[in-house]
Amino acid sequence: KSYLRFLMASVHEGSGAKHIPNMTENKDEGSFKLSYYNEYKSYLRFLMASVHEGSGAKHIPNMTENKDEDTNKRKTRRNFAPTIQEIHSDVITQLANQYWAPHSTEEKKPFNEKIIERIYYKEIGHKFPMRRIMLLEFSQYLELYLWPNFTAARISPAYVMSIVMMINEKFRQKVPVWKVFKEKPTQVALFFHAAKEALKDINEQFSLKEQTVLLVFLIHCFNSLEEDVVRQHIQHTVSLGIWKCLLPSRLNDLLKHNPRLNKRWGNLEKKEKKLGARDRNLRENDYHFLHKMIHKYLAVLEEIPAEGFVTMEEVHFCERFLELCVDLQAQLPTRRFFNTLLLDSQLLVYSTQSNLYQREQEGHLFFQLLNMVRFYTKFEIDDLEGTALDETDMLTAHYDQVLNLQKQCFAHFPELEELALANISQVDNRDSLMTYLKCLNNKRLHDLAAHLHLLEPHGEVKYKSSFILEVLVSHHEKRISQMDEINSMPLYPTEEVLWDENIVPNEYFSGEGCLALPKLNLQFLTLHDYLLRNFNLFRLETMYEIRQDVEDAVLRLSPFIASDQSTQFSGWARMALPIAKFAIVEVRQ
Repeated sequence: KSYLRFLMASVHEGSGAKHIPNMTENKDEGSFKLSYYNEYKSYLRFLMASVHEGSGAKHIPNMTENKDEDTNKRKTRRNFAPTIQEIHSDVITQLANQYWAPHSTEEKKPFNEKIIERIYYKEIGHKFPMRRIMLLEFSQYLELYLWPNFTAARISPAYVMSIVMMINEKFRQKVPVWKVFKEKPTQVALFFHAAKEALKDINEQFSLKEQTVLLVFLIHCFNSLEEDVVRQHIQHTVSLGIWKCLLPSRLNDLLKHNPRLNKRWGNLEKKEKKLGARDRNLRENDYHFLHKMIHKYLAVLEEIPAEGFVTMEEVHFCERFLELCVDLQAQLPTRRFFNTLLLDSQLLVYSTQSNLYQREQEGHLFFQLLNMVRFYTKFEIDDLEGTALDETDMLTAHYDQVLNLQKQCFAHFPELEELALANISQVDNRDSLMTYLKCLNNKRLHDLAAHLHLLEPHGEVKYKSSFILEVLVSHHEKRISQMDEINSMPLYPTEEVLWDENIVPNEYFSGEGCLALPKLNLQFLTLHDYLLRNFNLFRLETMYEIRQDVEDAVLRLSPFIASDQSTQFSGWARMALPIAKFAIVEVRQ
């Protein structure tokens, strides 16, 4: 606008014009004509075309071109919150004024369960639009209508999903969540049981999008273990009892090598015998909950094709489940027994060999989250004791695993005698292990994995040779030290990391999606884990600042494509000067 006024002043200077009217000046009196502005806008486009004519520019963008597209981008990025006009004219606001809104002067109607179903199925639908949910949050839908009227007789899919949806919205807006549950704690156990049953979805009442919303709710619950009202209802899902889902041979081996754990297991079985039939059934459901969730994740992952169309609901479900696994692994109270269950399910191997892992575009975030799960699975900590392990302890544990492999090969597999008698340093890398084990057929590979308690003995399930090989190799290969990984990091960010919004999000991130970033919670595994998370976040924050500087410089350079398809710059930036020549003078350690 200022540039336009300058040009107008230049045009009128020769004609003796003393005053150039401001666009907002005397607006009410109508002194500024719209046609007057449009006439000089056309003249401005003519001048711009004249300036760019020598540089070979083919197209001069219209000031009104792609107006709708730009408006939509601004709305999607910045205007997450609805306007006042949208709030007052929305059906949700009108229903809120009639039934629960505290600011409304209308006389409130009695509770009607059909209103919840109407809001959920008609106004929200299965897409969960952020603006409509924000309207419900503004009207205190959870505090004044959903939770005060929640009873066992009113449990329905719409009622449970409405509560879950509002809890997720409160976490997204970073406002206190659990206070309303503390005020009426009698129904909390009932609600958590209904939410867990909805996640298992035995009767297939919930869509994959709804199950993803339930997964987000579960992630928030496990990140709120400091709240008593939450902890007492989910602690059994990550307790010692979940080891009932392990392979019997693996469970016996773990209890045999840990007498304290064996005694605790015996006490657990005695307590369960004293429980009533209903309580015992509820406890068993809690113990098998995460195991069933892993199988559901693997079933969804298997449905994703290698090529062609894939529904993003399936991709988002898999991403959210991996985020849940990362959060469970990154806290000692939840990691203690879950890590063993995760290793026993071979989730990492299934995910690595999945079609989604191979898809570059749709599986990019999935790949990053899986690397985080793999990192925390082999973190330097004793899962049961909670003590930090140094590099020597990790090497000792690794040598014990390889030594056990060699003993089994020597005792039961004479064709692997060379592997059994080799030096450990010669057989603990991926290439050498693959070379030695490829000589076995499918049945012998399965037998070896069963002897090592990695897979169940031969039965109805038949695995591919490539899968069994990956299970054996990933379990026995030497892990890279964390200090070596940190030291090998580049000093400056690469282009792939700099513009990867899964790692370095933009300033308009709404909180709806999932990011492959470490979380700063109240729980940390070790001091090293705390420092490492802060180091990674600080490094990514620095990358974000570098990206902003680069974007600012590129914007000032005003790049365009010339007629010879080369990139030309019509602007100038102090921090983006051309490089005449480049030479490395000296490199130091």
